[in-house]
Amino acid sequence: MKASFYRDTWAEIDLSAIDHNIRQMAEKLPDTSDIIAIVKADGYGHGSVAVAKQALKAGAKALGVALLEEALELRKAQIDVPILVLGWVPPRGAPVAAEHDITLTFFQEEWLEEISSYTLPKPLKVHMKWDTGMGRIGLRTESELRDILYALNKNPSIYLTGVFTHFATADEKDFTYLRKQQDCFEKLLAVFREMWPHPVTIHTGNSAASIRLPGEMYDAIRFGISMYGLYPSSVVKSEQGISLKQAFSLHSRLVNVKQVAAGDTISYGRTYSAQEEEWIGTIPIGYGDGWIRKLQGMDVLADGKRMPIVGRICMDQTMIRLDQAYPIGTKVTLIGHQQGAFIDMDEVAAHLETINYEIPCMINERVPRIYSGSKR
Repeated sequence: MKASFYRDTWAEIDLSAIDHNIRQMAEKLPDTSDIIAIVKADGYGHGSVAVAKQALKAGAKALGVALLEEALELRKAQIDVPILVLGWVPPRGAPVAAEHDITLTFFQEEWLEEISSYTLPKPLKVHMKWDTGMGRIGLRTESELRDILYALNKNPSIYLTGVFTHFATADEKDFTYLRKQQDCFEKLLAVFREMWPHPVTIHTGNSAASIRLPGEMYDAIRFGISMYGLYPSSVVKSEQGISLKQAFSLHSRLVNVKQVAAGDTISYGRTYSAQEEEWIGTIPIGYGDGWIRKLQGMDVLADGKRMPIVGRICMDQTMIRLDQAYPIGTKVTLIGHQQGAFIDMDEVAAHLETINYEIPCMINERVPRIYSGSKR
């Protein structure tokens, strides 16, 4: 491993896992459904550019992000495939999006009207978002849809190339609400097709819906969390509808090892006291990196064995209780595989009482990403 950093803490991103996960998903989909690889939030903390390039090699046809800034970063990296910004972008961003051939999401008639006041250097591509029950963004009624389609016809510089919605409960056992959203979408789609004769890309499926209902995904899916090898929920994981490989692992090395006596305390607030003579190791990662204080008590791996985090996690350092003395430089795995043992993202998420999506996203840019396993 070639290191261009000096602190022994890093994340490894296995691009072969990204490749595997996309190909697994593609095998489940009908030939009529393409994959939009979602690389928002810096590729869910994995690195948007590297993941995007691997996803495209694996067969994804387009990319999805949350912000215009994220799309521009991909264009700066010479990625020239279609890019859809899934979030709301202020109208003043439209000329920039048009210039760089970035597709924007819209759902408001006033948004279209304001864009008409700008001079667009090139035609602007847009996808229309329908809120069928997520309650976040998107138009909700047939009257809104009709008004927006009339407004679209007034501006020949804006090209409608897609429509989509997002499911709120696709990862839950009960499909009742998902079916309600699908019915709502179909009603809007009937009105849309009646009024709009031009072809568009229709997409409704996130990772959960795509894995569980691959034959109902229209023209494309938005493959997000599961592209990174993580299941959207315990329900989806238990169904084993797809075999995923976790791409992200997190590692550090021992920088100090000491023996403490019974009664000695560790870290701020003296929240941990040794019950007997113990070996304590220090690794250079802390809440300043996103390894937050609530992870006290979580296990890590050293020498392929589980060792608990003891004492409060500091901004830059974490202490662990070792079963014996180990040499300085011994590798410690916080997330991932080591000598047959494994700490997966779901375990960390459970300790924090959150979802696995949050874990790689919270490990910030102070932790360098090292890439391996690129596939062609």
